[in-house]
Amino acid sequence: MTSTTTQPPSLRPPQQTPPGLRGVVVSDTAIGDVLGSEGRYHYRGRSAVDLARAVSFDEAAALVLDGELPDDGGAGLRGELAAHRTLPPAVATVLPTVAAAGARFDALAGLRAALCVLAEADGLAPTWGATPTRRRDDALRVVAVTPTVLAALWRRRQGREPVEPRDDLHGGAAWLWALHGVEPDPVAAAAVESYLVATIDHGFNASTFTARVAASAGTDVASAVVAAIGTFVGPLHGGAPDRALEALDEIGTADRIEPYVRAKLAAGDRIMGFGHAVYRTADPRAVLLREVAEGIGGPLVELAGQTQDRTEALLAEHRPGRELRVNVEFWAGVVMDLAGIPREMFTPTFAVSRVVGWCAHVLEQTQSSTIIRPAARYVASPREQMGL
Repeated sequence: MTSTTTQPPSLRPPQQTPPGLRGVVVSDTAIGDVLGSEGRYHYRGRSAVDLARAVSFDEAAALVLDGELPDDGGAGLRGELAAHRTLPPAVATVLPTVAAAGARFDALAGLRAALCVLAEADGLAPTWGATPTRRRDDALRVVAVTPTVLAALWRRRQGREPVEPRDDLHGGAAWLWALHGVEPDPVAAAAVESYLVATIDHGFNASTFTARVAASAGTDVASAVVAAIGTFVGPLHGGAPDRALEALDEIGTADRIEPYVRAKLAAGDRIMGFGHAVYRTADPRAVLLREVAEGIGGPLVELAGQTQDRTEALLAEHRPGRELRVNVEFWAGVVMDLAGIPREMFTPTFAVSRVVGWCAHVLEQTQSSTIIRPAARYVASPREQMGL
């Protein structure tokens, strides 16, 4: 009888994987999924776009964090977050310095610094060994302080004091109040609310996966979110709604759309706001946000609609058979501009909602006791291959 010896998994040569782990399943999740070929995504089995049309940000956040759509309109989670949003003195003290640092204002860099201080000031526990209640409490703390910190940094950069949060405002209205300190316009607040709900989670994108890798090591929730933010701010990931809006500024009028796009295509340049790594159909978030923008109307919306339609036609002509459609960045910039959010706070507004998804994934990852530790395939240098 012939016997065979099976190598233990740790000694087997790593299998070939596609660049960027594209399409490789690395974990199970009950939080949500992105079905790119179908042009849809969901939270806990519920269409995220439908949720954005129907529920508040607090309701959607409760669904993503706790697994069920609450029957109290999100009031329970809203109350928990309100109890967590006051900054500890150590964080409040460093914000003026952080806000003034650097020639270029970067709210997300400031948020990373603030969350590091928060973890120390609050004594956030490593998730490894902590109770589920403690881990969830720390996650709510990070979710609650994120908009507080971001708005405070922006206002201090403008030479203004942060405003006190109002218990009667939530979601989009609360965010606009934190930024501007004036009564939010209901239409603008509703538009921002739709955007926030639609961007809570979006599968195992790079920042979410980073958060889960950090959480698998048992670190505290704030540190895992800081790792996610560090990935999120990379120009290939975090989105560029401000740059998409700058493209509309450059186009200016409908008669300039085609020359602008053709020049970009001829130069091989990326057209901001078009194309997506997952969707091969229309980005459902862009479809939603176009509806939101058209509900408000105005010259910018009209130009944006014409630009989308003509650009998609030109892309189809230039690259037949390859679906390149408008993505969330394009209409997100339009919606946020209509709502009065300053351009340097477009991507931070994204983080106000996505921090909920990051924290949900951190909490889910803590249910596993296995650290994420993939293998690499070593490639010898030419010198080694020659035996030198």
